[in-house]
Amino acid sequence: MHLHATTALWLLPFVAPIALWVAWTDMKWMKIHNKAVLALVAVYLVIGFFALPLQAWAWGWVSLVVVLVLGFVLSSVGLMGGGDAKFAAAMAPFIALGDLSLFLMLLAGVTLVSFISHRVVRSIPAAQKLAPDWESWHRREFPMGLALGPSLLFYLILATVFGNTAA
Repeated sequence: MHLHATTALWLLPFVAPIALWVAWTDMKWMKIHNKAVLALVAVYLVIGFFALPLQAWAWGWVSLVVVLVLGFVLSSVGLMGGGDAKFAAAMAPFIALGDLSLFLMLLAGVTLVSFISHRVVRSIPAAQKLAPDWESWHRREFPMGLALGPSLLFYLILATVFGNTAA
């Protein structure tokens, strides 16, 4: 992995609650709140500045803009929700460019498992009774935050274990 293990370790405690909150709120309300997007951007702005080399930190902002534009286009044609697009853009700076293909495979796997798990669990009446007010139980759309947040979280966990440790 290209992301330095120490960098991932610095980012992980700040990213984890945001990623989990996104998964939960998207299941409950089928919405990724702007507060979560702004919180993730703030983590990158502050913690990323100290945890990353300056050049890598600066290039992260470029990736945010690229993914935001791409997400806006996908959202405009109905292929992605607006909150999903904004959160994906906020996630982008955290992914080392050299790890992009690895991250995309991780995202695909997490999305598949999340989708199947969500559909199976929502078909169980007892599960619906535990969270009867969750919007995602009743909507055709999949709460993509359930895959996006955990994918970033798993990526950072993998980077803490397998990330670059060279100085």
